Amino acid sequence: MSLGLVHIYTGEGKGKTTAALGLLLRAAGRGIPAVLVQFLKGGASGEIAALERFPGVTVLRGKGGTAFASAMGGEERAAALELHNQNLGRAIHLARTGACGLLVLDEVMAALKYGLVEEKALRELLERPLEGVELVLTGRSAPEWMLKRADYITEMKKLRHPYDRGVAAREGIEY
Repeated sequence: MSLGLVHIYTGEGKGKTTAALGLLLRAAGRGIPAVLVQFLKGGASGEIAALERFPGVTVLRGKGGTAFASAMGGEERAAALELHNQNLGRAIHLARTGACGLLVLDEVMAALKYGLVEEKALRELLERPLEGVELVLTGRSAPEWMLKRADYITEMKKLRHPYDRGVAAREGIEY
């Protein structure tokens, strides 16, 4: 099997993380070591609780603060930037040393949009791919430079969502 392609799950609709984690689950089930880096997410979720039990799956995550990215103050922004860059660096190290065949960067586009991950490191990752490592990037508003490098691009489009009717996120379904 030949690994090393770039997948992008983007758009305004629900399902970007779900699709990426489904691919991670498939890889883990086939014995491919996987690393998940979640940017801007630190709360409890069912999928993370399950993935952390899988052998060969490494989960790196955290928010670096309590506010939404758009509302973070200077101290929280600095903490988030440091945490995200550390997690990205650790994941890249695992991938470059052969400890990872699938690398998922979940919500990396939001972190990039808000300046909470180093763009230079992401550009280098896409320009100098990790040999033998499948790379998945998720988030809204994928920048053109990412899209140009991708082998797969899937856009999630919202047609209807219960949130629009006031239905809050539900445990076990949305998180």
